[in-house]
Amino acid sequence: RCASSQAPRPAAPVHVGTISYWEGGGVAGAPKIVIDLSDQVARYYKGGQIVGVSQISSGREGHGTTTGSFRVTEKDIDHRSSIYGSYVDAEGHVMDGDVDARKDPKPPGTRFVGASMRYFMRINGGIGMHEGYLPGVPASHGCIRMPTRMAEIFYHATPQGTPVQIVGHGSVAAARSPVPITEHTCP
Repeated sequence: RCASSQAPRPAAPVHVGTISYWEGGGVAGAPKIVIDLSDQVARYYKGGQIVGVSQISSGREGHGTTTGSFRVTEKDIDHRSSIYGSYVDAEGHVMDGDVDARKDPKPPGTRFVGASMRYFMRINGGIGMHEGYLPGVPASHGCIRMPTRMAEIFYHATPQGTPVQIVGHGSVAAARSPVPITEHTCP
């Protein structure tokens, strides 16, 4: 029997297959972000209280996301990768996509265009949190990808210097079977 048309909000801890949410508007307290690679989620805290959760996609095998304690050192709303992207011709047509500019030779008559990483927050060397594709498993080159809306919310809520703790192991998430998302309807 359905008592309400609204789905309940997930309670911490959030497990694989759950939704992202934000309840941080108007909540006071020092921010902190905890990224759990095993569950592929980022949890946002204010004053020790969890106020938001976002699904993520972290570094894939061979490009694992480093665990540890970091801080947001830079924010760039329209960031582009200086390493990964595409070679495009003079008209902007992609001639070779998904390239590593350090390794892949540039075809004649093309230029490199870095992959879009909007709402970028740098946390460790070239690694940061930003909007991106989430296939349900670790799939990035080491960054923490988030859905566009959650990347935007986290970006605007997070001052430079915010602590970021990265825990867990992406290999655990990669080994799990995908969890189908189904809608429950009332009879």
